[in-house]
Amino acid sequence: MFAGMSLQNMLGTAAGLDKNGDYINCLGELGFGFLEVGTVTPEEQYGNAKPRVFRDLRENAIINRLGFNNKGVDYLVKNLKLKKYKGIVGVNVGANKWSQGKERIKDYLVCIEKVYKYADYISVNISSPNTPNLRDFHNEKNIIELVNAIDLKVSELNIQIPLFLKISPDESNESIKKIIEVIGISKFTGIIATNTTIDKSVLSHSASRDIEGGLSGEPLQRKSTEKINFIRKESNNQIPIIGVGGVIDARSFNDKVLAGSGLVQIYTGFVLAGPSIVTEILMN
Repeated sequence: MFAGMSLQNMLGTAAGLDKNGDYINCLGELGFGFLEVGTVTPEEQYGNAKPRVFRDLRENAIINRLGFNNKGVDYLVKNLKLKKYKGIVGVNVGANKWSQGKERIKDYLVCIEKVYKYADYISVNISSPNTPNLRDFHNEKNIIELVNAIDLKVSELNIQIPLFLKISPDESNESIKKIIEVIGISKFTGIIATNTTIDKSVLSHSASRDIEGGLSGEPLQRKSTEKINFIRKESNNQIPIIGVGGVIDARSFNDKVLAGSGLVQIYTGFVLAGPSIVTEILMN
């Protein structure tokens, strides 16, 4: 059990792998304990211009600047209604690129209202580096405003499923400490740590360091795990954590668990290694 949810195992897919819920049934056959679809926005959007995904096999890394490309929340809901997979499915929600100010908060509320009946949990994505100014929600004033608005919507609709806030690895510990405080007195259940990083200083090859976008894969492992460990200690192990970032094998999976993750998600490791990585991780 995790946050009131019963799962077959602790390994799931991270948001971004199946943005529109087109592959829920086939991903569910690979042995994952849960799936997270999205990020989904109220309206369909193309995302950033191509090329926008770059693999660096030397570093076991991917850099992406996708920009919340998706077919919109109504398309995702249609797929959720039709799914045959019986496991846990979470939905990651975001804001349209062109939304500004309070419109962005409304975007989250629209998505939450449309998906909550068909999701086992919801994650609120404030941490993609590829939507301009989205990470401003980590600011104390902005996160309080967003969380308060979501709390009101949760109460209004009597939403009973868990809610998670997906955070950036690039925030200071002081910023994350404030987020922990806000989450602790809200309707939110826990935190997903972390999204991709814009810090590419750990990369060995300058050509990759110059690519704009969020870095995932092995170079993110240590940074994301450190944030998980900080959240666990700062919250006295009271906030459920879903760990993600740099899981490429059983060892990095176990590092996330030891740091404090109740569940662990994979994206880049799955893309680079293929479906066999699921069994390799779960058998170790």
